[in-house]
Amino acid sequence: MLQVDAHQLPVPEVAAQLSSNASAGLSGREAKRRLEQYGPNELPKARRRSFLRVFFEQFRDFMVLVLLAATGVSLVLGEVGDAVTILLIVVVNAVLGALQEFRAERSLEALKEMSAPTARVRREGGELRILAAEVVPGDILLLEAGDKPAADARLLQTTEFGMEEALLTGESVPVMKSAEWLGDARAPIGERKNMVFAGTTVVRGRAVGLVTATGSGTAMGGIARLLTEQETEATPLQQRLEGLGKALVWACLAIAGVVVVAGVMRGESLFHMFLAGVSLAVAAIPEGLPAIVTIALAVGVQRMLRRKALVRRLPAVETLGSATCICSDKTGTSVYIRRNKPSVGTRTAASVVR
Repeated sequence: MLQVDAHQLPVPEVAAQLSSNASAGLSGREAKRRLEQYGPNELPKARRRSFLRVFFEQFRDFMVLVLLAATGVSLVLGEVGDAVTILLIVVVNAVLGALQEFRAERSLEALKEMSAPTARVRREGGELRILAAEVVPGDILLLEAGDKPAADARLLQTTEFGMEEALLTGESVPVMKSAEWLGDARAPIGERKNMVFAGTTVVRGRAVGLVTATGSGTAMGGIARLLTEQETEATPLQQRLEGLGKALVWACLAIAGVVVVAGVMRGESLFHMFLAGVSLAVAAIPEGLPAIVTIALAVGVQRMLRRKALVRRLPAVETLGSATCICSDKTGTSVYIRRNKPSVGTRTAASVVR
């Protein structure tokens, strides 16, 4: 791959750096060697999580941990019925959340199949149609209306050639391209008229391009890396539930402590009062709350799905419910205002509903 952006170099220099022949293309042997060197032309994939892993990740919620602690205490006190009931509620809650995440991840993987499956290239002087994953730097791409470039490429020849690049730039108007155009290093992607990028679409004309980057080295690959590195933030509902859980724990401990002290002061056995205090604390914990919240969120997710909106995690569906105003421009940047806080935040649309 090139060490500098190809849009600022003339065609002969780009071809020389990539050791490629614009008229004949790569040989089969050289293409195979480069495929081994650079790897398949595929976007970086996040490590696939098994259903069991997704299931056990549901137990990281603070309220769920409190309920598990209550289950253990109930068993110690001999309240087997209460322990089984609480444990059943926790497991059902985890199963519902895990099923939603697992199904959403499989759906997202299916959406990735919409990328260009094949590409027309020039190799050894002839035209071939190969798998997009087999395209390598130095290949000569042949493009016409309706095609999706399999990789980023520097244009060599153009004939009334126009691209739709909304996926990268947010610009809905097709951009006319020219092989003769040269720009400086600071030119943004939307202004690089001598380049085509993976993930965009040819809307008119024909062109020949020299592949300069594949896989994670493409502009689309850079976006994919940002998405995989994005940290998951707690939703407003999760923050409130965690706060409620902590408040309940401290309140229960305080009340149980008062009961134990009061009983001991009246002459009751410390052991019996301790058991009474613990029982009171366990009884005060609303074990049905997580299940009710999960069911409500699941209903919301199903309603969103009927409107063709895919939500990966159950709590994320509540994020939109916490917004009173969403202002979005063509690039997908959103500004939202929460109902529960008079604050304004800015983030991408993808992080609002994740």
